[in-house]
Amino acid sequence: MDVIRLGLAGFGTVGTGLARILDTNGERIAKRLGKRIEIRRVLVRDLTKQRTFDPGTGVAFTTDPDVLVNDPDIDIVVELMGGLDTAKALMLKAFGAGKHVVTANKHLLAVDGLELFEAASASGVGLMFEASCAGGIPIVQTLKENLAGDEVVKMLGIVNGTANYILSEMTTKGMDFTIALSEAQALGYAEADPTFDIEGFDTAHKLCVLIRMAFGVDYPLDELPVQGITTVTPMDIEFARRFGYRIKLLAHAMTSDGRLEAGVHPALVPYTYLLARVGGNYNAVRLEGNAVGPIMLHGQGAGDLPTGSAVLADIMNLARQTTGRCDILDNTGFRNQPIPRADIVPPGESESKFYFRFTVADRTGVMASITRSMADHGVSIAQAVQDGEAGAKGVPLVIISHETRADAAQAVVAEVDAMDFSVEPCVSFRIL
Repeated sequence: MDVIRLGLAGFGTVGTGLARILDTNGERIAKRLGKRIEIRRVLVRDLTKQRTFDPGTGVAFTTDPDVLVNDPDIDIVVELMGGLDTAKALMLKAFGAGKHVVTANKHLLAVDGLELFEAASASGVGLMFEASCAGGIPIVQTLKENLAGDEVVKMLGIVNGTANYILSEMTTKGMDFTIALSEAQALGYAEADPTFDIEGFDTAHKLCVLIRMAFGVDYPLDELPVQGITTVTPMDIEFARRFGYRIKLLAHAMTSDGRLEAGVHPALVPYTYLLARVGGNYNAVRLEGNAVGPIMLHGQGAGDLPTGSAVLADIMNLARQTTGRCDILDNTGFRNQPIPRADIVPPGESESKFYFRFTVADRTGVMASITRSMADHGVSIAQAVQDGEAGAKGVPLVIISHETRADAAQAVVAEVDAMDFSVEPCVSFRIL
């Protein structure tokens, strides 16, 4: 039986998960492929480090990237080290050596994806990245194959398990943000430095990759509007509940008159939506096609075995066609090379309902001043609630708007924050 030989760059959580799956499901994989998949060489930083799983006596470990890439016995390089410069250099060398690459590196794809796609195509090798977005959820394959004939008009996703876990704990247990974050770190859901997760950057990386798959265009990462979850409080979650919503960190992209609107932000999601019920560290992506209508994919967005499963799916796709020039090319599912830049809707022009929580001094004329500011900027009020006892230093005044432009909502926030009755900066979120 033929053997597909792997070189792993990185043997952390995902690399170990992949090795475990190959060990456990090896016979099943061979029956499906008619080929065996074996790990031959592993690139690591420290040869003396104790491993949680032994990939077998036939596996050679190295600290030299060139040894991995130039090994003639390796068919596919699996990049699981993360980071930017070192990983990019490794992948380009692998393409130059005529080797396919499978990666889970969403940050690198978001920043340098266009260059890497072109390099893979020029070398006639595959660049596969199912594991880069939403862990074990088969979102890349779904967009590239199952919905290839559909025009995707809207995409909404919860694609960061850490942020979703924190918001879920705050919602179900009334936890403060810092306590929920500490719990996520203790359980291994959040890194020691959780900035990428809680500030929305990890979600943004994944959204850039998914936009290429869904719409066939490039939305530059540095132009994508991103807002994290650090300003969400138990008070906001409770107000959202009273209005019939739950707060989730969403990635969104949609077409509007031929242009693309996209961004990452906390949003109030109606509790009747399936997305509102995605709990814990799970991920979900809701797609809407002009033919298929709305569909939703839900599953584990991280972890050794779920993400390892996604990596293995890419390896098996490549293993089916390792003879001759690869016909997968850059794996975006689009043949328009190079990928064109998106015609972007300026973030200020995007429209939605908005949630505003003003913290104000309890005195006469406050509501009149806020409503006057909203009227001046064309923001119409749908609902309003004020809680708090007279004489308190600051009381929350919550307003739900009708559909309005984002720049109008921002202008209201800036104007009201500058008024002398404002005790704390306004908290504002979109409403789905």
